[in-house]
Amino acid sequence: MGIEIERKFLVRGDGWRQPAEAQTRFSQGYLSRDPARTVRVRVAGERAFLTIKGATTGATRAEFEYAVPLADARQLLALCDGPVVEKIRHRCVAGGGLAWEIDEFLGANAGLVVAEIELASEDQPFARPAWLGEEVTGDARYVNANLAAHPFTGWP
Repeated sequence: MGIEIERKFLVRGDGWRQPAEAQTRFSQGYLSRDPARTVRVRVAGERAFLTIKGATTGATRAEFEYAVPLADARQLLALCDGPVVEKIRHRCVAGGGLAWEIDEFLGANAGLVVAEIELASEDQPFARPAWLGEEVTGDARYVNANLAAHPFTGWP
């Protein structure tokens, strides 16, 4: 079984931009936003994926990801439940050589910047870069599937 252990944080300031190495534009939508079985279609640059994720317990959940033809993914985005989430993902190595993915959201989620780190275990230690803000791992508002239905710019 594929397992994802991921912690998520808000980002403070622009200090993360200097060490950022690569960026990719993402468009993603959800065929199912049921928390027990989320099904996502993602176009990442010129590549595309179908991802199935199980319910989250702590920072862990089942995850299965499959490459799909780009043309198929673009058609599947039109079938998605709710608007497509648009973002630019930046890759940054910081804090002890671990890779961070920093998502700079666009469109209805503009202004939101979130950093994610994938770990081997929930209790794996890691250094916190200076630009890392509040942890939002357990806050459902920051789950991308929820951002599709309840965009950041509409929050009170």
